Amino acid sequence: MTISRRHFCGTLGTSLALANSTLFAEDPKSRPLRVIAYNIYKCTGWPKNRAGAKRAVAKGQMAKRLAMELALHEPDIINFSESPSEELTKEVAKLMGMNHVRFPSGGNWPGTLLSKFEITESQNAPMKGGRPKELFTRHWGRAVIKSPDGEPLIVHSAHLYPTADPTIRLKEIQAMIESMKPDFDAGKPMLVIGDLNHGPDSDEYKLWIDAGWVDTFAKIGKGDGLTFKSDIPKRRIDFVMAAGPIANQVVESKPLFEGAFRLNVDDEESFALSDHLPQLAVFHRTE
Repeated sequence: MTISRRHFCGTLGTSLALANSTLFAEDPKSRPLRVIAYNIYKCTGWPKNRAGAKRAVAKGQMAKRLAMELALHEPDIINFSESPSEELTKEVAKLMGMNHVRFPSGGNWPGTLLSKFEITESQNAPMKGGRPKELFTRHWGRAVIKSPDGEPLIVHSAHLYPTADPTIRLKEIQAMIESMKPDFDAGKPMLVIGDLNHGPDSDEYKLWIDAGWVDTFAKIGKGDGLTFKSDIPKRRIDFVMAAGPIANQVVESKPLFEGAFRLNVDDEESFALSDHLPQLAVFHRTE
């Protein structure tokens, strides 16, 4: 039996809606908070020159494939780096029953934040005096999310400069830390999620740690936690960082080296959803 694309899309939407309704039949105040950071490679599939990836893009399937795979992990908050058109990310948000905020890029790599909960405010590159031209050419945005327990959660979605030379990244992180200081000093629950383009053995990483941020994977993860690339991962550059009370509530942190996130190197026809793996972090709720 051949299934039409219309039937496939309708079935997928219904399945995701049912999954969401079952998930939120639980008391949201008692559920763990599940957060994913994911560079989605503009939703082209990777490698994007594979026939399967080209077909999926041409048939308009990528948002649905992405939503289906992410929904398996029941996320409450998702960061996208290297977002495609806003139309596509809004389609993912609709399929997953999530709110949507787009953070414009200083270049051509906008960010997106999706949340099951209300996003009460958002700012793009919230620096004093505005964004210098050379900084945040990928993206950085701040949002406040109304969590089920009523406590505002501050989420910084970020994708930092990618070159081997750390000079610009160091300036970006210093600017972010300065901007975050009032919230940090007030002890507010905060997250930094995204593709930070540095490893845990770098000067950039040291800036985060010295400022009091907690790397959730370093705190509770197992193994090397490699997130790039999605065929044979060799680097850990995607992070969920935490500060304030939420930093003590992390119970799980790991890259999702599985399913459609992972490239099967033994199948020349296969493709992954991105060249990165998503980084998942899970936080328990306070009583």
